Amino acid sequence: MAAPKGPTSRRVHMGKVLAKMREDLGLRREDVASALGFSAEKLWRVERGRTSLPNPKDLKDLLAHYGVNDHEVVDSLLVIHRESLQEGWWVPYTPHLTKGMREYVGMETDAVSIAAWQPSLVFGLLQTENYARELLLSAKAVDETTTEFIDANVALRMERKALITKAEPRDLWVIMGEDAVRSTIGSREVMAEQYEEIKRLASSDHVTVQILPAASTGYRASQNFAVLDMGEPLGRIVQADQPGGQASVTDKRPDVGKYSRRFDALRAAALAPHETPRFLDEVQRDLERKLTP
Repeated sequence: MAAPKGPTSRRVHMGKVLAKMREDLGLRREDVASALGFSAEKLWRVERGRTSLPNPKDLKDLLAHYGVNDHEVVDSLLVIHRESLQEGWWVPYTPHLTKGMREYVGMETDAVSIAAWQPSLVFGLLQTENYARELLLSAKAVDETTTEFIDANVALRMERKALITKAEPRDLWVIMGEDAVRSTIGSREVMAEQYEEIKRLASSDHVTVQILPAASTGYRASQNFAVLDMGEPLGRIVQADQPGGQASVTDKRPDVGKYSRRFDALRAAALAPHETPRFLDEVQRDLERKLTP
């Protein structure tokens, strides 16, 4: 039985398997939970991949209740269960992350490829350390965050960036609105460094960056999102920011289909990838003219 690599995706995989077993038997979640002494809420969280069963006996009891006695299946699920309890590298940062973002970072780590749209800011995995810090500092007073929060989030963002810069990098396709690269974060120097970083990363075989000009009459989405291909058996999931800074993560087929169509429409409306360096050079020249006394 194939299983994803990281603890978050292992929990999701386990949850999908257990939910399918229950549904194939026509059993209600409430009845199963009652029979095993669980709360229905606990079983729902397990099936949604939000948490793992606390110990192997709970899983064995659940499988026995479903009539699963194939030793190979039981043993493979016990291995997945054990590995789902491991801590991911991002756990030290979780006090500084929203609930949805905690799940997203775990899934992002295991993604085969990432396709993202960001209309107003440079996409996180493309950001320089200086850009990320200045962005968070600009919101410090408004959001009432601490220096510790900023330091932790900058460090996390740089560690996440390793997904596309280290060995076995993920395929990344990012579309950004013109505002994302024209908005001055920090200073002219910070932006100049950021433009060079985008061009450097976009020159890699596994990274594609497109810009959607403000003058384009094509489709544009106001909400930023990312579609993650998790490979088999999980398929694709979607992360989308919600009002209030929350992040939602879903694998529901209608939602995945909707956001995939949105990404395809944005890709068709944006400039071709080979035009990105030229466009960034033009933006930088415009910024220098505006800020030069």
